[in-house]
Amino acid sequence: MARFSMPLRVRYVECDMQGRVFNGHYLTWIDMAHTEALRGVVGGIQVLVDRGIDVVVAAAELQFRLPAGFDEELVVEVALDQPGRTSLRSTYAIRRGTDVVAEATMIHVCVDATTFEKREWPDWFRDEVAAAG
Repeated sequence: MARFSMPLRVRYVECDMQGRVFNGHYLTWIDMAHTEALRGVVGGIQVLVDRGIDVVVAAAELQFRLPAGFDEELVVEVALDQPGRTSLRSTYAIRRGTDVVAEATMIHVCVDATTFEKREWPDWFRDEVAAAG
């Protein structure tokens, strides 16, 4: 299992009128962390596209554990499972220090970079994820 992390500081614009992070921003952070994890594994999304594949979200699940607020320092931890035939499961923990603020699971599907039709993960991608784990 490949593991990565992405630090962030909560911006004022990400907070609601109660001074807490608005729920939609968590998925944005998760998407950002997923992009950074893929950068660590294969060099970035553009490398995937240049090699003929892309990823699309098939499912997302998010659990809120504790509120986060303006100017707090958080870390989004990412773990990538070994790819299935066409899917890639990733899990996330958003932490403030040792406290878990939120947890998530995402399923991405491999698609052809031109037609966006679902396809199997190529061997080179499987090898890169295995090597990163």
